[in-house]
Amino acid sequence: MQSTDLGNKESGKLWHRKPSPAARDGIIVNIIHSSSDHLPKVLRFLNVAFDSSGDCLIAGDHQGNIYVFDLYGNRFNLVQRTAQACTALAFNLRRKSEFLVALADYSIKCFDSVTKELVSWMRGHESSVFSISVHASGRYAITTSSDTAQLWDLDTFQRKRKLNILQSVGIQKVFFLPLSNTILSCFKDNSIFAWECDTLSCKYQLPAPPESSSVLYKVFAVTRDGRILAAGGKSNHLHLWCLEAKQLFRIIQMPTKVRAIRHLEFLPDSFDAGSNQVLGVLSQDGIMRFVNIQTCKLLFEIGSLDEGISSSVISPHGRYIASIMENGSLNIYSVQALTQEINKPPPPLVKVIEDLPKSKLNSGGLKMKVTSGRVQRPAKSRENKIQARILKQDLTGNFENKENEASDGLNKKRLQILLKGYGEYPTKYRMFIWRSLLQLPENHTAFSSLVDKGVHVAFLNLQKKYPIKSRKLLRVLQRTLSALAHWSAIFSDTPYLPLLAFPFVKLFQNNQLICFEVVATLIINWCQHWFEYFPNPPINILSLIENVLAFHDKELLQHFIDHDITSQLYAWPLLETVFSEVLTREEWLKLFDNVFSNHPSFLLMTVVAYNTCSRAPLLNCSLRDDFEYFFHHRNNLDISVVIREVYHLMDTTPTDIHPNDKLDAFVALTKGQYPVFNQYPKFIVDYQTQERERIRNDELDFLRERQMVEDMQAEVDQQRVEDEAWYQKQELLRKAEETRREMLLQEEEKMAQQRQRLASVKRELRAKEMHLQDATRRRFLKLQQDQCEMELRRLNDEIERKNLIRNQEAVAKEMREDSDTYRRKVDLEEHMFHKLIEAGQTQNQKTQKWEEAKEKDFHLKSEKKASALSDASRKWFLEKELDDALEHAEHPYNTVPRCQSGQAASGYVPRTSQLKDSSEVDSSTHISLNQRRVQWDTMEQDLMERVRNLRQRLTAQARNRCRTPHLLAT
Repeated sequence: MQSTDLGNKESGKLWHRKPSPAARDGIIVNIIHSSSDHLPKVLRFLNVAFDSSGDCLIAGDHQGNIYVFDLYGNRFNLVQRTAQACTALAFNLRRKSEFLVALADYSIKCFDSVTKELVSWMRGHESSVFSISVHASGRYAITTSSDTAQLWDLDTFQRKRKLNILQSVGIQKVFFLPLSNTILSCFKDNSIFAWECDTLSCKYQLPAPPESSSVLYKVFAVTRDGRILAAGGKSNHLHLWCLEAKQLFRIIQMPTKVRAIRHLEFLPDSFDAGSNQVLGVLSQDGIMRFVNIQTCKLLFEIGSLDEGISSSVISPHGRYIASIMENGSLNIYSVQALTQEINKPPPPLVKVIEDLPKSKLNSGGLKMKVTSGRVQRPAKSRENKIQARILKQDLTGNFENKENEASDGLNKKRLQILLKGYGEYPTKYRMFIWRSLLQLPENHTAFSSLVDKGVHVAFLNLQKKYPIKSRKLLRVLQRTLSALAHWSAIFSDTPYLPLLAFPFVKLFQNNQLICFEVVATLIINWCQHWFEYFPNPPINILSLIENVLAFHDKELLQHFIDHDITSQLYAWPLLETVFSEVLTREEWLKLFDNVFSNHPSFLLMTVVAYNTCSRAPLLNCSLRDDFEYFFHHRNNLDISVVIREVYHLMDTTPTDIHPNDKLDAFVALTKGQYPVFNQYPKFIVDYQTQERERIRNDELDFLRERQMVEDMQAEVDQQRVEDEAWYQKQELLRKAEETRREMLLQEEEKMAQQRQRLASVKRELRAKEMHLQDATRRRFLKLQQDQCEMELRRLNDEIERKNLIRNQEAVAKEMREDSDTYRRKVDLEEHMFHKLIEAGQTQNQKTQKWEEAKEKDFHLKSEKKASALSDASRKWFLEKELDDALEHAEHPYNTVPRCQSGQAASGYVPRTSQLKDSSEVDSSTHISLNQRRVQWDTMEQDLMERVRNLRQRLTAQARNRCRTPHLLAT
């Protein structure tokens, strides 16, 4: 094995000497990419993909370095550095030099491997893309992530469609079927849908896998012709689906070492026209095993426990396998070297002339059974053998030892020796041995065509005759019997067929195909000549049994004859139920281990042995009911003794009466299509069919006529019921009409009385209304009068208020004028006083000025007296006005002339008396002007305060009068 380290080289040779891969491992070259740092480390390869030619492949490591390896030209080239890990690759585009790479940032880029340029950059995924599938034409690509799948047009690099799903479901894989226009989508809930690429319409959905081998699919592979889909998961079972028939047709069990399947891929072959037969299965142990899906044999394997495989890709032409190892390196395998041992030409044909001495046989160490067929090689170990189905056929066209060789390579003689030693087959392998002994062809298509015809008319009401508790068991029995009836017409009229088939249906209820073929094989071989006297029991077969019984136990047969017991009573119930009524499940299985391992006459001998072994209780029976009960119920009988007796009868019965010569040897069902079964009197069956058809037609006519009579009777009864109902209704209507007339008369009387009472009430109400209207009119007039009076009072109050305001404004104006005059006088006095002071400074004018000052002082005093008189008069007038206002407020409607009320009430003081009082003011001299000003200001403020209080009182009284006019009126 050659190894190449890419290092920091951008190009170079893959190998330096011509590779010669060994058949042991088949490795052409091992490619490693290590860094050139001072601490070198291996850069792990993550993904690899072949181009359409199969001679070039592309690989990317976790640092984003993408290499192209030319296996034909022995070259490698670094074509791109993306600086991030790649998660998926595709190299089979329409433009051969372009490739797609999915990166860790969820984007997809298209590069050219020749120019090393970026062609396009596609975005749209929100999680890592783990799969890229390219259409056979190279025009479209599907990129798949865990939450969505997207369809891209590689001509425009535009997204065409997007598949969105529920987050709880998840996508396993979405890919194109090879050489077709179909898209297959596989989800985590095991649902698989097929879609048309152009219209994206759903073409079909595969059914759910059987519960007995339920696997959660995780990996998928399709043959090159797109007909077979392989699916696997966390199990050692492989499911093979036929996409044309849309059904599961095979389940392959891998060796016990395989616990989970990580990758699947078919190995293409140039001569199989796309129907690939070899499937590569990568399991959890890192070993990829290649098995033949037809023979189910392990062909070869790559990888080991020490050097496990992480993922693998097979070239389109099937010459190379590129595997990424668990250590990060890349191995290139030669398929030719791996299959060298398998593809060897067959050895020459030999024929035994004489036996070798035993010493030579022992010294050789290999024991081979030499027959006239091909030379047998030593068998592989049991681990490598998954499942085998080989038909060893002589090249001359003759079959030798057909009785001794089963279809799966099991030797019948050895099985018989094993059976005689242990009495029965191991429970674990019983079904496999039965299928091998009976050589079942497993014709899925033929059986499906029979099942698709539906339930046969003869078994539509099967549950009425055979009420089975398990509905599933009833359906399987009904389906199996219907398939038998569709296979041959006689089985639709065979009354004991459900009894014959029921034990096998119960045993194989989970595999209806095997169940049907076991029953069909039983009928063809062990039920020979049963239908020659149809519809009667097989007299010829019962005669054979009676002859054998007569030879071995004449006493018992004579006892049967004496009590008028025929073979139809002591033999036929055992045959038509195949001993299922008289044996337990374990006893029945043990018996049929021996029946299926021997000649078909063994079953007839078993009937004789069962009677001879039960001779004691049978000789004690004398009533016919006792005999019937005995042969329809379980008895105290050791089945092992019966089987030994059967073998004794088989060996000791004379040839002239032995059933072995009367029955044909075992014949298996044919492969592909089931054989025609016509071993019955066809004219009787046809006559019965015609009679049954005639009877059915007569019954249909009778039923139709009876139905017509019943319909007519029903119509007459219905009409009679309707007439009676109509008469009853009319009677009820008449009674109801009379009742309503009486009710109307009573209602009319009540209405008349109510009208009288209503008229009197109306009169009373009219009188009361007139009184109320009169009282209301008087109240309204009184209210209008009160409102007029109140309006007059309001107007008077308004006039008085306006007069008062006018007087107050006049008084205020006069007071302001007096105040201004007084201030001017005071300012003038002060000004004159200052001038006098200034004049007194001059001594020469002192006297003159003094005289003038005296004169001015005299005039000033005169003016002050006049001013004092004026102030006293004004004060008296204000006090008089205040008193009048207060009196008016207290007695607003006692209007007395002001002049009269002033003289009478307050004692009018003449002006002369005021002048007399004011003369006293002249005596108060030497009062400074400032003191007089202060006194005047105080008096003015006091007066203004009294006026303000008076105004507030008047306003409040006016408001009270407006709010309570009725009080003023009273």
